Parts: sequence; C-alpha cells; structure tokens
Amino acid sequence: MPPMKPGERLIYLPLGGAGEIGMNAYVYGYGMPGKERLILVDLGVAFPDMDGSPGVDLIMADIKWLTDRLDRLEAIFITHAHEDHIGALPHLWAQLKKPVYARAFTATIGRMKLEEAGLARDAIRTVKPRPETVTAGPFEVQFVPVSHSIPESAALVIDTPAGRIVHSGDFKLDRNPIVGEAWDDARFEEIALERPIKALMCDSTNVFSPLPGRSESTLAVPLAELIAAQGGMVVATTFASNVARLKTLAEAGRAAGRTICLLGRAMKRMVLAAEEAGVLQGFPRHVTPEDALEVSRKNLMLIVTGSQGERRAASAQLARGKYLGLEMREGDTFLFSSKTIPGNERDVLKVVNAFSEKGVNIVDDTGGRYHVSGHANRPDLEHVHRLLLPDMVVPMHGEHRHLREHVKLANDAGIASIIATNGTMVNLTGEMPAVAERIEAGRVYLDGTALVGALDGVVRERIRLALNGHVTVTVIVDEDGEALGEPWVDTMGLPPTGRGGRDLAETLEGDLADFVEGAGRKVMADDDKLEEALKRVVRQVTMEEIGKKPEVIVVISRLSSE
Repeated sequence: MPPMKPGERLIYLPLGGAGEIGMNAYVYGYGMPGKERLILVDLGVAFPDMDGSPGVDLIMADIKWLTDRLDRLEAIFITHAHEDHIGALPHLWAQLKKPVYARAFTATIGRMKLEEAGLARDAIRTVKPRPETVTAGPFEVQFVPVSHSIPESAALVIDTPAGRIVHSGDFKLDRNPIVGEAWDDARFEEIALERPIKALMCDSTNVFSPLPGRSESTLAVPLAELIAAQGGMVVATTFASNVARLKTLAEAGRAAGRTICLLGRAMKRMVLAAEEAGVLQGFPRHVTPEDALEVSRKNLMLIVTGSQGERRAASAQLARGKYLGLEMREGDTFLFSSKTIPGNERDVLKVVNAFSEKGVNIVDDTGGRYHVSGHANRPDLEHVHRLLLPDMVVPMHGEHRHLREHVKLANDAGIASIIATNGTMVNLTGEMPAVAERIEAGRVYLDGTALVGALDGVVRERIRLALNGHVTVTVIVDEDGEALGEPWVDTMGLPPTGRGGRDLAETLEGDLADFVEGAGRKVMADDDKLEEALKRVVRQVTMEEIGKKPEVIVVISRLSSE
C-alpha cells in the first residue's frame, strides 16, 4: 500500500441505509478533494407502503452523485444477498456499468437477477474470502466471513493509504449458525493486529437489544417440539433468504414424520442457489405442491414465503383461500418463524386475522422462542468494538435513533464517533471523523417497469389523488369565445352526493354553467385564465358540498371555422 500524499483524504458517503433500515448504498473515496477515486459498497432496495409510496414496487437510493462521477468509480462490492443490499443491482447497474465483486452465493443470486433483467451475467466476479484481495484504484478489499441470516455474508476489510477500514456489513455473533460460516473472534483479532483499524463502519440494527444474541442452533429443539405436538397441517413462514432457518424447519418437520413442501418462487430459488454455491448440504427431501395434495394433512408441512404479509406471497394467498390446490382449515397451525419488520405490521395482521377466521392456530415470535435475529445485539457490538479497537466508529444500517445510540455506545468506550445519515460525507483522514460536505441524497422508485425520481412528482400526485379524489371538467368554446353548451364533469374517488342529497356532478355542472354564462370575453379567450377559474369553481363547490378539494383537470376545446 503506497504512503498517503499531502492533501489527500479518505471519505465515506452513505447514499442509503444510514438513517433508515434498507436501501443500503455506501461510497468510499480516496485522493485529492473532489478528485477521489471511489468504490461503492452494496446497492439495495427498501420496500414501499401504501401511505407514503402507493403503487410503487421498490425504493432505491438516488445514485446521481455517482453517475455524475462515473469516471472516478472503480468497482462495486456486495456484502451479501439480502434484498436491502443487492436488490437494486438489476435496476441501477446499467447506469454504472462497473465490475461487481461478491462471494460465490451472493454472486449466484446477483447473476440470476441480472439475467432476469436482460443484463450480462459476467458483470459479477466471484471472490474468495480473505486473504484473496481485490485491488480497485487506491483500495485493496478483502471479504471476511461473518455469520448472518443468509449464507456467505461478509464484512469488508478496505485498505487505503490513509488507513484500514472495516465495513461490518450485517452480522451477528453466531458460533453455530447451522448453515454458513460461524463468527470467529480470532479472525478479527488478526485483522486488527495486522494493521490498526482506522474506522469501523458498523451495523446498528439491534443496538437497543440488551441481551447477547442467540444462535440459530437454539431453535432446533423448540421448533421440533412445536411441530411434533400439532395434529393438523403445519405451515411455517420465514424469510426466504434465511436458508439455515429453512433447513431447521424442514428437519423439524421430517423428525415429526411430516412430508415437506416448499411454496413460493423466492424460497425455491434461494435453496437452489445455496445448493449450487455449495453452502447448503443435506436439505431434507421435499415434494412438489402437486404431490403434497396426495399427503394426509396430519403428515404434511408447508414452508412458505410471505412472512411480512406480502399480498402475492404464498402466506397471503393461503389466507385468502386455496393456493395451488392447498388450503388451510380449522385445527391447522400457522407459524411465523420470523420478526415483523417495522412498517409491515398491518399487512401481517391481515394475514393473521384471515387465518383466525378459518380456525387456524397461529404461533408467532412473541417471546423469541421460534426466531432469532441475524444482527448483533448491544453486548455483541461492544464485543466487536473491543476486538478491533478502532480509532473511530461510524454507525450505519439503522434509523436515526439507532445511529445516535450507537454513537453513545462508542463514546462511552472512549471511541470517537459521528452520526452520518444519508448524504453526509465524512472525512476519515484525521484523528476524529468530521463532516466534509452534505449532498442531496434522494430516492428513486421502481414504478412498474419505470424508474421515477422521488422529486418528479409522480408519487406525490398519486397520493393527492388518493386523498382528495379527481374531477375532469370539459368545456367547448367557439371562435368567438362563446361556450357551446354547458360544461360537463366526470368525477373519480368522490361521493356521488353532497349536502342535502344533491347529485354532486349535477351541482358542479350547474355552478360551472353559471360561471361560464357570466364570464367576460377576456377570461373566455384566455385558456390559462379560463382553466384557473373553472378549477376554482370546482374546488369551492366540492368544499361546500363534501368538505374536500379534489385534483382538477380542465379540458378546453376551441372550435375554429377553418
């Protein structure tokens, strides 16, 4: 590693994932200010809700800051295959077109995504864990195995002339994770002894959880006991990417003498990818949904997608009725072996209540008996701080409250720290992290097949339409500025009647006709003035009649004698 030159600096810039959970995208740069060579770590998605982003499919970080500096971007590194770290790759890679580095399992998932999007699979290059090193401009990057709730997760060791960075990725201290690699203290002690740690960029998700995290292996016995005690069909859901949990559930079902069936495309794809990458062996035999129909209910266990209440996933479809010929009945058991992500509570409750109406017994994660987190808890974070003894800690992967609490945790241990939310460029060069600049860190929506900027107004207009309804006014004007007939209206999303039971459309048309009849020639001759006046009439009338001001479109047709 060459020595640092005068005036050069090391910067960190989160574009997503800092101040929120999801949509992870972190930039590192080294060089003269404004000329730094750059790398990007992770390119993930967040998931929409009907309140803030109705109709949107996915939410991603706005990468305009990067695309404006493409000549300085060296490479992209993906820490693991969770959607909030890799999900934006097929949607945004075409704007970046830089080599992508990942471990085997993550690379397998990434190639599937690129292929589905019609992009080149060879954009992703498979990297073995440390000591293999990828050189990208002034950066030397190593993938360090960590335990998490998906196979082959990695922290990154990023060496620069200004010092060594450890980017933790998502991790937990699981020394017996069932599938995937165990956490190894010695591995990280060696990293810190080899070269002092300048900065630790660290997962903050569970900073408020006061007890040490539990191993995935602690679930095997309680899950086996639960499934063995059930009389009807058993259905369990968890995150499709949690391959270890899928295996634990399947083994528990087989131990209870049940035939296993996987339902959901994402789940089948994850198991296949894990087997292809060699990280999953000995997964219990499972049958197709067609074969499952021939198995008696008391001898059948389904493992299904939809732990977050997703409408199109198998769980929600089973809650609504039959799915691939399979259905739940009174006396069956549905198990949530997962945690509900904040914001998804309403969707999950819809599924729970639908099953309850069927007489299905519901078992959830209350008490933590049937689920463990994939993230490090507060004592685990303290342990990692002590292992690495970094000069500074920069919290990431968390809402603002998580970042703030993680800063306090580091400061209490005498470690310099800083809250760096999306768009905050941090200078890591000196002894203390310092804000160097703040940039606009926006969002991009995948809306159907189109990418839409958060500031483009599309979603904002959709929200206004949903809240306020819509009125279209049509008026025909001749070449002399006289209305031909009366204006007419079409309404959407509004009640049909107003005060006193009056027909809303008729009331609007009457008031609009009165206005047009009395309007002066200047107004009738000017499209802009006429449009604004008609909108004002509609909003006044609807406010009086139904207490709302809808969105209004005015269509003015002018007839010419030519």
